[in-house]
Amino acid sequence: MPGNLGLVSPKGTAAYDGVADLPPLVERAVSMARQDGFDNSCRPEHGRLLLALAAGADAIGETGTGYGVGLAWLASGARPGTRIVSVERDATRARQAAELFSGLPQVTVIHADWHAIFPVGPFELLVLDGGARKGGAGKNAGAAADPALLVRPGGIVVIDDLTPARHWPPQFEGQVDEVRAHWLGHAGFDAAELRLAPDLAALVATRRFPPRQAQD
Repeated sequence: MPGNLGLVSPKGTAAYDGVADLPPLVERAVSMARQDGFDNSCRPEHGRLLLALAAGADAIGETGTGYGVGLAWLASGARPGTRIVSVERDATRARQAAELFSGLPQVTVIHADWHAIFPVGPFELLVLDGGARKGGAGKNAGAAADPALLVRPGGIVVIDDLTPARHWPPQFEGQVDEVRAHWLGHAGFDAAELRLAPDLAALVATRRFPPRQAQD
């Protein structure tokens, strides 16, 4: 449905078929996802956005590791020494992703519910899984999106796997898409929707710095 918050890309892993010049770590993660029949990897268009944004962050967080495709894009773009933490609630995926990144001590994969991202923050770049509207995605208007706990001033939140909005206010199942409207109208963020492909978009939101105190 146009204008809704779509599910995790159902053909995300298949989108890499025939794509050349991928970072080696991304190739390995995609291969692992294919071997296990996991379809819901982030698409190459979104991965390249993560690659570009990762270079400007010293601390990166992610919810929804999957088999580590998005995490591989982040690690491939990050500067040496950047701390990267990803949380995955599925034990098998978390274990295999952790093995993939075992040679990179700056990357940590945690097997846990998304709440485990709180004690390891705050971050300069936080990537929230767009695969569900509530719960583990952490992108609803509730505690998981709390900028004071998870994102430093000037830090960026990315919410992936959205269907591009074609109208305002955005719609979801015939009603106003409260999640997307929340971020686009958030008093603490400057947010924009980026169209990455005709059928794919992402929200990118930067946390505002607090107002300067007036000098006597």
